[in-house]
Amino acid sequence: MAHWIHTRIPEPVMRLSRPTSNSAESKRWFSIPLPLLILAMALPSMAGAQWTEPPREGWASLSVYHQDTREVFGVEGDRTIFPGRGRSVVTAAYLTLASGLADGVDAWIQLPAQRLRFDDVTGDETRSGIGDIRVYLRARPLEMAGSPIPVALRVGVKLPVGDFDVGSGLIPLGDGQRDWEVIVEGGHSFHPHPLYAMGWVGYRWREALEPGRTEFGNERFFHAALGGEAGRLGFRLAADGWFGGTPLLNALRARGAEREILRLAPSLLVGWGPGQVEVGARRPFRGRNLPAGTDLVLGYFTRYGF
Repeated sequence: MAHWIHTRIPEPVMRLSRPTSNSAESKRWFSIPLPLLILAMALPSMAGAQWTEPPREGWASLSVYHQDTREVFGVEGDRTIFPGRGRSVVTAAYLTLASGLADGVDAWIQLPAQRLRFDDVTGDETRSGIGDIRVYLRARPLEMAGSPIPVALRVGVKLPVGDFDVGSGLIPLGDGQRDWEVIVEGGHSFHPHPLYAMGWVGYRWREALEPGRTEFGNERFFHAALGGEAGRLGFRLAADGWFGGTPLLNALRARGAEREILRLAPSLLVGWGPGQVEVGARRPFRGRNLPAGTDLVLGYFTRYGF
């Protein structure tokens, strides 16, 4: 049975306009990290949450996300519209490759490309390019110690590709700093029934962009899913969320600027060629300081060996 999972996707980048004390409009850009949660905490890929890939085998996944919204979750979690009649349009593609390195150990790399657009009464701005790269190493330490408990440990790092320069007037394609992640994964197959359950919890340490001046705040995140297959058709119903700490902006602790989101993500899976197509959506039902639009998802997954 093929198991689709989500790694975190860097969130779309959005701009918020706020009045300053002298009544002028100050433009502040917030880079939203995801998973995928890009446009989210995570990227759909097919693999068992706790099953590592065998040596010389692996999988490849290409997923495209699109979000077009005028809605945003406010500071208190209320769903409202962007200031200045703003509109955020984000299209992002993620190529994820995974390969087994040894018994019980595999590695992943995630390569993003994105097109970000934000319109408001002051004008339109668009930026396209490569986003931050993520690399993961996953192992099953309990199994290697002789335990039958199906649990895996994943560690990863986000490598910045570009600078986060809000003063340039350009939408940043990344956060300009490194992240470090630790994730504990688990799952269960209901064999002989074609159903499975899986999930993980994780913590992300975010290095400072400018120590003592700009720090985005560490994050907690989770993913849980129930799925199944019948012939060439399958389904998955997932829930995910992430919760950010209080950021440091302009050397001040920005209380009320914490970001969080909770989403439901139903998907239909269809066998096609040597792999499987995913068609789905991700609908946020709770959040703070993040876009509130629905993501449309189209992806393709296939396995390989050599």
